[in-house]
Amino acid sequence: MKRTSISLLAPAILCLSLSFNAQADTYPEKAGEKLATGVANVITGVAEIPKNMMITSHKKGTIYGVTAGFFVGLVHTVGRTLSGAVDIVTFVVPTTPIIKPTYIWDDFDRETTYTTWRMR
Repeated sequence: MKRTSISLLAPAILCLSLSFNAQADTYPEKAGEKLATGVANVITGVAEIPKNMMITSHKKGTIYGVTAGFFVGLVHTVGRTLSGAVDIVTFVVPTTPIIKPTYIWDDFDRETTYTTWRMR
């Protein structure tokens, strides 16, 4: 049951997050975008594992990429998931995302980085 509800929720979250434009002007738009970003990052955080395995494999080779990339992906999974959870809890305070790229699918070939909060 849990797997079914997540698989049904993911497309809805994707559509919701893509419906917000990048230059949200009003407070409800900014807060809604932050909430959607948080939910999307909590759900897709686990995709950091294959992403980092792929990136590391391209840079250092397959064997190293599968092993080291897995562990780097675990760290980024925790980072993206916690970042999303923080965005969900604090969505009423519109800030810029902590994690770059904002969504995992934005630039799948780019390594994940973390920044500081700034008010929008």
